[in-house]
Amino acid sequence: MNQYQEIIAQELKIKTGQVAAVATLLADGGTVPFIARYRKEATGLLDEIQIAAVRDRLLQLAELDKRRQAIIGSLSERELLEPKLHQALLAAANLTILEDLYLPHRPKRRTRSIIAMEKGLEPLARAIFRQDQSPLNPARFIDPAKGVATEDEALAGARDIIAEWINEDPAARSGLRYLFTGKGVIVSRVVKKNQEAGGKFRDYFDWQEPAAKVAGHRLLAMLRGENEKVLTLAVRPPEEEAFALLRKRYVKGGGAAAEQVNLAVQDS
Repeated sequence: MNQYQEIIAQELKIKTGQVAAVATLLADGGTVPFIARYRKEATGLLDEIQIAAVRDRLLQLAELDKRRQAIIGSLSERELLEPKLHQALLAAANLTILEDLYLPHRPKRRTRSIIAMEKGLEPLARAIFRQDQSPLNPARFIDPAKGVATEDEALAGARDIIAEWINEDPAARSGLRYLFTGKGVIVSRVVKKNQEAGGKFRDYFDWQEPAAKVAGHRLLAMLRGENEKVLTLAVRPPEEEAFALLRKRYVKGGGAAAEQVNLAVQDS
């Protein structure tokens, strides 16, 4: 709790003692208006907005710590809690960072990547991902008994593995999230079978615009259309910029391995 108080004090630019006082008063059952009006001396004259901000942040940090402990417990039980990962989890400042760190270690359904690993293609994926100009020799991974009949199938499976590595990389996710927030596009499309019944949403049958600039009335109309199953909505980052960001991070040089990584980027 003391650690929470220091974090909140720094974020809100108030004193740790003020945060501690608000925390105590809230724990004793005080409401935000009551504390602001009748406990000015204890809080150092914090107003309702500041007190509410302290309350909300206390709850957020408590939830963050609860989730952190659950993740650490899960990883410990499965013997996956390496020291570096443990330190990163302890340092995670919000749920987004925490979940990004956990994603590669979360129990998974049987993905294309897992199927490819079961076929013995992880060494090929690692050789490709290194992009060190060494011969790839995908032919040596051909094994019809495992479902790898050709070199192309071996390379495709390796790309599936690489695509999942890229998808689970916290740095890549953070970069794409930033791009998504600043330049995301909201896309509305009609559900063909409901097109006639949804005539009032005609303006949004084939519509897209920057998500950050969408007017409230248009967003509400599209959400109603989605709720009535006339429209499908998605928010997408600008694809070319997203691919460019990933290529810059992962594709090295212009050899055969780099070309395979580039293909994996497009599938990630």
